[in-house]
Amino acid sequence: MSKTLKAYRRELHQIPEIGFDLFKTSRYLYDALTSMGYEPIQMAKTGWVIAKQGKSDQAILFRTDMDALPVKEETDVSFKSQHEGSMHACGHDGHMSMMLGFAAYVSTLTHLEKTIVMIFQPAEEGPGGAKVMIEEGLFKRYQIEAVYGIHLYPGLLEGLYGLVDGPMMAQNGEFDLVIKGKSAHGAMPHQGSDAMIAASQLISSYQSIISRNLNPLDAGVITVGKIMGGEARNIIAKEVFMSGTIRAFKPSVYHMMKERIHQIDQGISQAFHVEIINDIKDYYPPVINDHHLFESLKYALQPSEYKLIEPMTVSEDFAFYQQHVPGVFVMLGSRNEKKGYIHPLHSCFFNFDEVILEKGVKLYQTILKIHHVIS
Repeated sequence: MSKTLKAYRRELHQIPEIGFDLFKTSRYLYDALTSMGYEPIQMAKTGWVIAKQGKSDQAILFRTDMDALPVKEETDVSFKSQHEGSMHACGHDGHMSMMLGFAAYVSTLTHLEKTIVMIFQPAEEGPGGAKVMIEEGLFKRYQIEAVYGIHLYPGLLEGLYGLVDGPMMAQNGEFDLVIKGKSAHGAMPHQGSDAMIAASQLISSYQSIISRNLNPLDAGVITVGKIMGGEARNIIAKEVFMSGTIRAFKPSVYHMMKERIHQIDQGISQAFHVEIINDIKDYYPPVINDHHLFESLKYALQPSEYKLIEPMTVSEDFAFYQQHVPGVFVMLGSRNEKKGYIHPLHSCFFNFDEVILEKGVKLYQTILKIHHVIS
């Protein structure tokens, strides 16, 4: 199994693709799955769904993502990306390899008590392939009772399972705004409406949402990550463009933050005689692990196999599946300082030892026992 998993990973690593346009990756997966005897169903443009029927139509769902990132790879591995400017810098090549290994294992099983469904999902990095697969009828096609997913994680020692009970990853949104003022000579500022001053007040005021409107026992993040504006050093800025992100674990907190942002926009607009146009897009819901499933999984593992980890304010479209059925998302540690596997997700240097892929397959097998799919 280890050699096969390693081969899957290295072959997939060389053909990273972005979003829904995963044509080489999709073909690779199709060929591998059909060779195991599956009849893949295409969903979300380049994604696949396979199933192994059990005595009951009640099904357990396992999900892997497929897409890569627009990152130029800087590793020196022999199986480096062959697509210039794209890289599997978030471990999705490993995720697909684990699912292929699991699919091979499931293909040999007989006398299943429940049905096993596996999905290969595009566009996790954006704009959200999970939502598309659901809209195309995933939950209408199968009677799914629980969903599971695994993600490689260099913040955890190699081979450990990272478990979280309840909220694990944040709901996220992104905003793009423009502040429209009136230009004037820099020596005569009273003749203009300074969009730059309005922008500075806006950034500062947004942070007051976290410090003054948010319950200290809750968590939230508002980050303005990009700002552009102005024409010259001696001209009052006519326009300023800003973009950023909003994160929270509770939907109620997330919506409060959005509401306050709009209120602040209105106030700054009036105070500085500028027009503020703010487009806030909601992306992924929070990943919230089901308590019962979490407890069952933790009980099935040895204490030395897992670590309880802190929630993270990153986001994952796995959350869309959890809006329909209970689910658990698990981090699989990939950090190995001796071998140099220390770089964070999305880094151009991200890499891992393929030996941990067997741990992912093993976890999926354990989940089958938890749900009494196999004895």
